[in-house]
Amino acid sequence: MKAIIVGAGVGGLTTALMLHQRGISCEIFEQADAVHELGVGINTLPHAIKELKALGLLDRLDRAAIRTYELIYTNRLGQEIWREPRGVEAGFDVPQFSIHRGRLQGVIHEAVLERLGSQAVHTGCRLGSFVQDEGGVSAYFFDRAGRHVQTARGDVLIAADGIHSHVRRVLYPAEGPPAWNGIMLWRGATDWPAFLTGRSMIIAGGMRAKVVVYPIAEGSRAGMKLTNWAVAVKLGADGESPPRREDWSRPGRREDLMPHVERFSIPHLNVHQLIERTPEFWEYPMCDRDPLPRWTQGRVTLLGDAAHPMYPVGSNGASQAILDARCLADSLARAEHPAHGLALYEAERLPKTVEIVRSNRLGGLRA
Repeated sequence: MKAIIVGAGVGGLTTALMLHQRGISCEIFEQADAVHELGVGINTLPHAIKELKALGLLDRLDRAAIRTYELIYTNRLGQEIWREPRGVEAGFDVPQFSIHRGRLQGVIHEAVLERLGSQAVHTGCRLGSFVQDEGGVSAYFFDRAGRHVQTARGDVLIAADGIHSHVRRVLYPAEGPPAWNGIMLWRGATDWPAFLTGRSMIIAGGMRAKVVVYPIAEGSRAGMKLTNWAVAVKLGADGESPPRREDWSRPGRREDLMPHVERFSIPHLNVHQLIERTPEFWEYPMCDRDPLPRWTQGRVTLLGDAAHPMYPVGSNGASQAILDARCLADSLARAEHPAHGLALYEAERLPKTVEIVRSNRLGGLRA
């Protein structure tokens, strides 16, 4: 069996490692000219870290990330509401990691190159079309200028191409754009003195506005941490069109952000200075999509944000993509036919992610 994977993000790269571990051949096609380590901080939960540990990546993650020790909720004035241990401190066998999204992607990408070889990852390849037949699926890839550069043939095509998935758009052409819940999210990270345990995470605020702060890596010198922050503010009504397209690389504007930050006072660190001294940060309208009735059509399926884009509540985005990858690899490995494997994967994962997408719409930003 051979799989064609569209997208070299966390979901696509993890899928490649999972398939390789089970003896299934695959190739990855990424539309960007290189696999760049983009983004800022995320949290990866123990259920996902368990799967990455099974791939032999725990030591690498320890070098790249912070083992989250505790989570503290406060109101916007810093008065503590709730405190709980996380990861190993909460009794799990593996940690929760606070990590730069790009570094997580980089750890997995490095393992893919080592185990599958550089020839398994093709960059500068934008999927233009795909065709299924009784024997497999053919995918046609093009460069930025529209020139055909690759044709791939496989038994299945796995679309891990994000919230703006081309494959999802082909399967559901009438779906329309992602839905905005009216919340604008700003994110950044900078070197900052360690606070509390040096592995603590603080969430301050309520449903209308939140500030989240946590370290994601060791800093430039002793006593410093690469510290991630996020500010989420309700600016519009549910269902409105976002003011700007969802794009994790869109720079934020300080004049838009700082009036909201002034409302917060967080103990243990000066959040105003932290954000003011962050050289660059990004804005993102918090969007998701309605759950689909099916991810799979024949030999083609969706994975990660292409299948179930969700609000960043409960640290589940990257974690759920990793769980998708494990389930899909297991299903293909035990199936008598590739289409049967995709059906098994969808039957297990679709109902679980539908529940998370819907429950995330009821809560605020957690990580």
